[in-house]
Amino acid sequence: MAAKPIVDGIEDELRGRLTVIRINVQEPGFRSLLAQYNFQFTPTFILFDGEGRELFRSVGSIDADRVRRSLIAEP
Repeated sequence: MAAKPIVDGIEDELRGRLTVIRINVQEPGFRSLLAQYNFQFTPTFILFDGEGRELFRSVGSIDADRVRRSLIAEP
């Protein structure tokens, strides 16, 4: 996945402020989660705040600067 190095970098840089959860959409055990969050394409990246509210969603690529800005905006 071309986005993997970006996600890995964000995870390392923001450790303690961010938890990265990777889901293999091919695994049947995740089907209900995929439906719950309306995953239609891969890769899909969703950033949630501490209350579980979706801050943004990115399909196909991820913008590390946008993740940083979103976290800075959070108290």
